[in-house]
Amino acid sequence: MEKEEKEIMPTTWDIARVRAELTTAFEENSEQKLLSVLKDNSFLFYELYSRKYGIQPVFREINFGGELRCDFAWLNDNSDGPEWVLVEVEKPKMKLFTQKNEPTSELNHAIEQVKSWERYFDENPSEKKRIFGAVARFRFILIVGDKESWETNFASKWRIHNNKKTGIEIRTSDVFWRALKVLEQHPEEFWSFAEHPKTMPPSELQKYWSSYDYIMDHWRKIID
Repeated sequence: MEKEEKEIMPTTWDIARVRAELTTAFEENSEQKLLSVLKDNSFLFYELYSRKYGIQPVFREINFGGELRCDFAWLNDNSDGPEWVLVEVEKPKMKLFTQKNEPTSELNHAIEQVKSWERYFDENPSEKKRIFGAVARFRFILIVGDKESWETNFASKWRIHNNKKTGIEIRTSDVFWRALKVLEQHPEEFWSFAEHPKTMPPSELQKYWSSYDYIMDHWRKIID
C-alpha cells in the first residue's frame, strides 16, 4: 500500500513545474511570483501546519477593514477552540538589516502590516465572527527573507526577541523548499493536503465555516 501511495500521490501536483516556478520566484526575488505558485500548491504550506493530517483548506487573499488583507489563512480546529492562522508572504530574498544592524524599512513595513491585523480585530471583535465564524485566538506568521539571511548570530537573536515581543512568528521562505523536498521523499505524508490541492478563494470562506459543525454547533455559540 505504501508503495502505491508513493507512486500516486506526487501526481496531485506537478513537481517539476513547482520547482521551476519556485526557482524563478527566488531568483527574481519576486513576491508576486511566489504568491502565484503558493496559490496553486497547498502542500507548500506543509511545515507551517501544526498538524499534518486532517487539515483544513487554505484560503487566499482575505480582505478586511477596507485596506487590510492577509495573503493566506486556515483553521486549526483544535479541541480547545478555533485557532485561525493568518499568513503574510514577502519577497523571498528581502534585505532584512542595514549595515548598522537595523531592520530595513521593508522588514519594518512587513511587521507593521501583520500588527495592523491584530489591532483591527482587537478594535473590531465582531469582524472576527463575521469573517471567520468563531475565533479563540489567532496565530500570525510572517514569511520573509531566506535561511541564509536569518542565520547570522545577530539576525537569529533579533528574530527570537521580535517573535517574543510581537507574537508574530517570523519564518524563512525556505519553508517552501523543505516542503517540496518532503513531498519528493515521503509523498504518503501529503494525503490530507491532496484533498485540498489548491488554495481556495475568499468567496468560499463563509460557506466553508458555516457548513462546518465544529464552528456552528459549538464555538460560534459561545465565543463573542
